[in-house]
Amino acid sequence: MAKFRLPANSRYTKGKTFESSTKGRVRRFTIYRYDPHSGDNPRLDTYEVDLDQCGPMVLDALIKIKNEIDPTLTFRRSCREGICGSCAMNIGGVNTLACTRHIDEGKDDIGIFPLPHMKVIKDLVPDMTNFYAQYASIKPWLQSRTPAPPDRERLQSKEDQEKIDEPSACILCACCSTSCPSYWWNSDRYLGPAILLQAYRWIVDSRDDATGERLDDLEDPFRLYRCHTIMNCTSACPKGLNPAKAIANTKKLLVERRH
Repeated sequence: MAKFRLPANSRYTKGKTFESSTKGRVRRFTIYRYDPHSGDNPRLDTYEVDLDQCGPMVLDALIKIKNEIDPTLTFRRSCREGICGSCAMNIGGVNTLACTRHIDEGKDDIGIFPLPHMKVIKDLVPDMTNFYAQYASIKPWLQSRTPAPPDRERLQSKEDQEKIDEPSACILCACCSTSCPSYWWNSDRYLGPAILLQAYRWIVDSRDDATGERLDDLEDPFRLYRCHTIMNCTSACPKGLNPAKAIANTKKLLVERRH
């Protein structure tokens, strides 16, 4: 029987435990720690946090840990409102945003890991270089060959505008892409749900004149067709978007233009 295991230097070990000095509603957070400069394997450190002295969200707990318990803990965060996508991570086995995840959503210890199947820069910070390069590859800007009206914006009908409402709400947090098995194994060639959702946003924009070129760019066995409709992406999206539907619609457009 085949055995699939992480490389020896990627298997995490048990780390330190930081006990709470107070006796309130204490909750334990088990957090992935990795320092590339130490030469050590990743470890899981456990922190006890008094919820009576902490905000309601997982991000509040992370900030409290960093400010009051362990200043070496590293993670990204910015808006605290589910807008920027910076604090995307795997919490309790689910890809989500730390700023919108309530601590009280579960009763057990909370495990926090970086987004899966991405290189880790440090602790909870994944390397997004490839993800952003893929985003740039779809040319995410308006391409118009017709001059803009001199006295107004490029207008759309309400119906055309509604087509881009949902994909425009994507915050590029990568929760969906890093939940996709096809992206795990083919992230060097498959664009993944988030980027394909953004590609669809420009394909259906009535103001854009490069629809044919955009579809040509996606008609590839890997860039688009590595999607096997697993639907993890739609379940993982913290904004309630549906990347799988956008991918299916893109495939449909490619079929329709052949006939």
